[in-house]
Amino acid sequence: MNDLAVNPLLDLAGLPRFSAIRAEHVEPAVDATLAANRAAIERLLAEAREPAWDGFVQPLEDMNERLGRLWSPVSHLNAVMNNDALRAAYNNCLPKLSDYGTELKQDERLYRAYKAVAARPDFVDLAPAQKKVIENILRDFRLSGAELNAADKKRFKDIEQELSTLQSKFEENVLDATNAWELFITDEQGLAGLPESARAAARQAAERDGKSGWKLTLHMPSFLPVMMYADNRELRRQIYEASATRASELGPHAGRWDNSAGMQKILALRAEKAKLLGFANFAALSIATKMAESTDEVFTFLRDLAARSRPAAQKELAELRAFAAERFGMTSIEAWDIPYYSEKLRQERYDFSEEDLRPYFPEPQVVGGMFDVVRRLYGLEIHEVQGVELWHPDAHFYEIRDAGGQVRGRFYMDLYARPHKRGGAWMDDCMSRKRDAQGVQVPVAYLTCNFSAPVGDKPALFTHDEVTTLFHEFGHGLHHMLTLVDYTSVAGINGVEWDAVELPSQFMENWCWERQALDVLARHHETGAPLPEELYRKMIAARNFQSAMQMVRQIEFSLFDMRLHSDDLMKSRISAHGSPPSPPGRGNEGEGNELKDFRLAIQGLLDEVRQEVSVVFPPGFNRFPNSFGHIFAGGYAAGYYSYKWAEVLSADAFSKFEENGVFHRQTGEEFLHNILEQGGAYEPMELFVRFRGRKPKIDALLRHSGLAA
Repeated sequence: MNDLAVNPLLDLAGLPRFSAIRAEHVEPAVDATLAANRAAIERLLAEAREPAWDGFVQPLEDMNERLGRLWSPVSHLNAVMNNDALRAAYNNCLPKLSDYGTELKQDERLYRAYKAVAARPDFVDLAPAQKKVIENILRDFRLSGAELNAADKKRFKDIEQELSTLQSKFEENVLDATNAWELFITDEQGLAGLPESARAAARQAAERDGKSGWKLTLHMPSFLPVMMYADNRELRRQIYEASATRASELGPHAGRWDNSAGMQKILALRAEKAKLLGFANFAALSIATKMAESTDEVFTFLRDLAARSRPAAQKELAELRAFAAERFGMTSIEAWDIPYYSEKLRQERYDFSEEDLRPYFPEPQVVGGMFDVVRRLYGLEIHEVQGVELWHPDAHFYEIRDAGGQVRGRFYMDLYARPHKRGGAWMDDCMSRKRDAQGVQVPVAYLTCNFSAPVGDKPALFTHDEVTTLFHEFGHGLHHMLTLVDYTSVAGINGVEWDAVELPSQFMENWCWERQALDVLARHHETGAPLPEELYRKMIAARNFQSAMQMVRQIEFSLFDMRLHSDDLMKSRISAHGSPPSPPGRGNEGEGNELKDFRLAIQGLLDEVRQEVSVVFPPGFNRFPNSFGHIFAGGYAAGYYSYKWAEVLSADAFSKFEENGVFHRQTGEEFLHNILEQGGAYEPMELFVRFRGRKPKIDALLRHSGLAA
């Protein structure tokens, strides 16, 4: 479709026109916008005798913002309504966007112009946010190869393009492998132990396929109940193996969507990119844009946390093994047994199960209660808006207004798991705040989760873990939407150091445990009764059940990620020209030794990390790295530690509410004004100190995790 005049992606007058967007609109819109931007940049460079903010920087900011707005609905639809045509269009555009981004950051004329802006006498008169924009851009020029020679610039550009394609393919392989596995159960005895909510969802899934019985999948609302409750050990092993071998050379779809060769190339290209820029490794390059000052500081942080957590984790696992042996005669337990017997132990120890809470967390009550928490903390009102174009009947649209009736932000929310939707939960940017002659552009966010959908005529009933995930993503959303920064590059989540960006999200999770908040969050879906005090006490008592095991698991992922991107051990095993993946349906037969060596090396590294910090050791067929999208497809490469780093910040920030009251309005407004409204305009440590009055301490995290001395 080449008629650009009617291309909905080029209509940026309002919200995305989801009902009109088709795959054939994508490439023409991207091509036209990139061509227009390139022409405009040439004009700017030709006319900019003395580059300044208004005549040079702001027009470039506006161009990048328009390109981001065009691409945002494409990227979003590719994640939530994936199909072959859209996927092809999306992937065809990735190299074009990568080329354009690298081209800009390597343009010596642009680099000189930005340096000229920074050298102007009136630079000191710019707003702090404007200065931060320019400082970040100059840093990014250096980190994008602007100071390289011509040959190295070309190689850098090729690397960026190939990484973009490989990372997208990694994510697609995980999605396809997840969607491909399904199991139909025809005898209800096979589902013994599963709660009624999981059985009803499985029956509804089978009915949607026109089949009798019950359908199980690898999507979390189906997978987790089997792992936690299914009495059938073989069923648990079967679904565990299918999940643990996704996108690998093993398992039920061995070799069909194998990510191994792609991972090898991704790591090689990242290492080469870092070397071109003069860094020892990719981890050092990654840290250059983060709050942590060095890779050594990150390693010290993780190992210190492991030393504090691992003894308790070893004790927790020993208790679990003793319980399984004594009560169930299990002489040994495997990875697919741990969630099951952990749940049995929790129920015995605390007379409590996650399923006990589910009836008290119907979606309307949870969503409305979450909005009420925000109202009490920040004085903001949130209401659903009808008549907005959406991509699926599950999606809804809301707006946030302040006490004066001013719209502060808008957001889409799409909460349920379904086929052709990427797994996990995330917040993404639809529109960012900016100010121009027409006024302020209100920021818009996407909030996406994969929760249990409604069954029959009941509302969706969430687990407490799902409620916590929703609060986490909404914390990201508030950070994006409540910004008062008028310059897109540092407004909301933009420009925030990656290891600080999780602060507002993890901070919000705390209210999911507070009685005062649960009084508005939790109501029985049939009777409207509040969460009984006895059940609340059991929930709180069980809060830190196996928290040390969970802590070392996250440390394992973080340390593996950092070592993967920094260790000499991997260098000899990684090549940018790895062997091709095995043919569909085949495992190790016929593949090159180089790829086999890589698999051995990556598994060897993971085993080393586990020996150092872990307590649970999965079976040899486990291929967790092959579906570790955070580091191979997302933005967390040599940055997964950010979750734990930011958890220190969030726990310490919340401790101020513990001191003053969990709904203390003044403290809420201090967090709003010093953290949420400031975006990336200031260094995160400066903002934290403004709010807390001092630098962060680890004490609150250890106390919240039950690990305090």
